[in-house]
Amino acid sequence: MNEELIGAIKLLAKERGIDEEVLFIAIEEAIVAAFKREFSDARQNDNVYAEIDRETGEMEVFEEREVCAVVDNPKTQISLEEAKMIDSELEEGDTIGLTIPVESLGRLAAIAAKSAINQKLRSAEHIRIQEEFSDRIDELASGIIQRKDSKFVFVDIGRAEATLTRQEQVKDEKYNFNQHMKFLILKVEEHNGRPVVYVSRSHPNLVRKLFEQEVPEIANGIVEIVSVAREAGSRSKIAVMSRDEDVDPLGACVGQRGSRVQAIMDELGQEKIDVIEWDEDPAIFISNALLPARVIRVDTEINTKEDGSRDLAAKVVVPDHQYSLAIGRAGQNVRLAARLTGWKIDIKSESQYQEILQNEFISNFTVAEDDVELVAENDIELVAEDDIEPITEDKSVD
Repeated sequence: MNEELIGAIKLLAKERGIDEEVLFIAIEEAIVAAFKREFSDARQNDNVYAEIDRETGEMEVFEEREVCAVVDNPKTQISLEEAKMIDSELEEGDTIGLTIPVESLGRLAAIAAKSAINQKLRSAEHIRIQEEFSDRIDELASGIIQRKDSKFVFVDIGRAEATLTRQEQVKDEKYNFNQHMKFLILKVEEHNGRPVVYVSRSHPNLVRKLFEQEVPEIANGIVEIVSVAREAGSRSKIAVMSRDEDVDPLGACVGQRGSRVQAIMDELGQEKIDVIEWDEDPAIFISNALLPARVIRVDTEINTKEDGSRDLAAKVVVPDHQYSLAIGRAGQNVRLAARLTGWKIDIKSESQYQEILQNEFISNFTVAEDDVELVAENDIELVAEDDIEPITEDKSVD
């Protein structure tokens, strides 16, 4: 052990983010374990320990023995006479550390020590990963694709290797070796005795975090992201509001000539992004969420269930030529709008709406007509039975 060891330990500690003292203690424990494994006599004494000089790297191995007047076990005891030859102030019952030559470890002991050191390093590394990334859940991480198989993509995110599962991958997105991408940290779980960092490319919060990173007004709290709806790889809608009336939330997110939103689309493989202005009026918010379609009318209805939960339903009317646009391809536009707003949205074209009104009018008119006929019949019966005075013959004589 020398200064080269000290330099190696300091470098390793810096690269792995591990406390130097943890490594020194690991090496000391490994040397003791290797020494006991190599020499059966040392197994009989539990008081073997090693010390490494933190400055010079010099190491010594000690065997602690008890000072006794009569030695019963020479492996764990030393006579008072021998002890006083080493230190004249020692008395019976004291303990003394006897130096053991390090060279006695031998080749097998050195291999065992190396294995034990690696185990300690792995353990310290696992603890560091668990602690560091548990505090970074739902944050962005820049990563480089390392390798992949049929189920997983493995990503270097700097101080750990992360796993991208199939469920968190984006359909048709390519993951090529050495490709740089950004990921959302989902969770840290223990698997086969080691912590595994799981990341996502499909989670809606990835869009949220990319906007927070790209738009300073969001990062400093002037513009707030209210909600995000996403179908990864295809389209996302994001609702924003401004806490400063002088700041346009849409302009802040889109950027000059669309530069900010374009940077996010580039990161997401040209996934389309609609930036929507949030409004406290549900009808206005729903209208905005259905853009680029134009909305003519929104009727909202809130039903409170027995369990206290609320059922939010909205009926939306759009021009006939905008109906397909409002629905979107395979219903995507209305589906994302519903997720974004939290309302169930039923879209009707203007002609469909007019037809519904006409049918309701005819239905109401028919009911009213039936009621009039019923009332008329009742009036006739009343008149026939009660109100018609009987005709009597006038028998007066002139």
